[in-house]
Amino acid sequence: MTNSENLNQPTPVLPRRRRSRKRWLGPILFVLAAGLTISALWLNRELRIPVAHEKANDYIEISRRSSPEGIVNKLVSEGVLRRKWPLLIYIKLTGSAKLLKAGEYRFPSPITPLAVLKKLEEGEQRLSRFTVIEGWTRWDIADSLAHVDELQLKDSGEALTLMDETSGIRDLDPKAENLEGYLFPATYSFPPATKPDAVVAGMVKRFRQEWTPERDARARSLGMTPRQIVIIASLIETEAKLKDERPMIASVIYNRLNKGVALGVDSTIIYASKLAGKWRADGKVYLSDVSRRSRYNTRIYSGLPPGPVGNPGESSIDAALNPAQTDYLYYVRDPSRNDGAHNFYSKSADFERGVRALREWERTQSR
Repeated sequence: MTNSENLNQPTPVLPRRRRSRKRWLGPILFVLAAGLTISALWLNRELRIPVAHEKANDYIEISRRSSPEGIVNKLVSEGVLRRKWPLLIYIKLTGSAKLLKAGEYRFPSPITPLAVLKKLEEGEQRLSRFTVIEGWTRWDIADSLAHVDELQLKDSGEALTLMDETSGIRDLDPKAENLEGYLFPATYSFPPATKPDAVVAGMVKRFRQEWTPERDARARSLGMTPRQIVIIASLIETEAKLKDERPMIASVIYNRLNKGVALGVDSTIIYASKLAGKWRADGKVYLSDVSRRSRYNTRIYSGLPPGPVGNPGESSIDAALNPAQTDYLYYVRDPSRNDGAHNFYSKSADFERGVRALREWERTQSR
């Protein structure tokens, strides 16, 4: 057969085969696209479904060098995650494996897998919490600190000794012999390895944050030192149960100071008994307490006591800096209310009637 003959031979019908392939390619691509869409919707749904679990109050430790799969498997075994694959796929797709941090985690319940991942990326460390209540004395704080196991204090006496270090407030109060008044009431969080003195220092640091330049300037405008304001605030804290009464009680304190009248605040008498180691801690003030010759006994001695009688909170400090403008010299609990409210008086005769009404109410309650 010659070359010319060869050229005249019919060629295969290739276009028909190409058309056949195109006819199948469309459905295949559609199926793949639909599959990817469904998978993406499934993944999105799984990552956003909250999972309820029973470990919300427990710490779960994620150790160093844990692989993403190891972390996810652990969280599945703890019940924090329902399935491992959705989060593992997401971690792989987003490249977030390098962002996962070791630590001790508490996962709220319910929680979504995406929220779990967010916590793992932010990192978390086990924290102990300690709360100082408004009006607590340093003895109260020391006793509470001694019960925080992580601090490993022998007893409250060891904690109390930490409060004799006054270098952190020396510029504010050169006369301070201890930290009474400067251990700011708040809830403090700290890692388990924190030393007890660092916890105490944190309370002082918080006080210094609250003692703003504006408050310092206000104290100076009243002719008061920070120490005097803290003493007055500690008296207000122990006397006032209602926030809106604190400026009123502050006005009574200032009015009596200006007239040279003894303050007669029971909390100072109790504080004097605690200093002497004689406080019976039964809630009653005895004759021996009232007659104790101590500068803290504000029934015997006029003027402010030598130091704070507790640790005041923000509202009591502000009341000490901004007393109400009144002529009141007395107050006594209002027996018609059960919320700790007081009646205020400018005359002793009215005050005595208020005292008699309270005593009569107390007698009826004891029957």
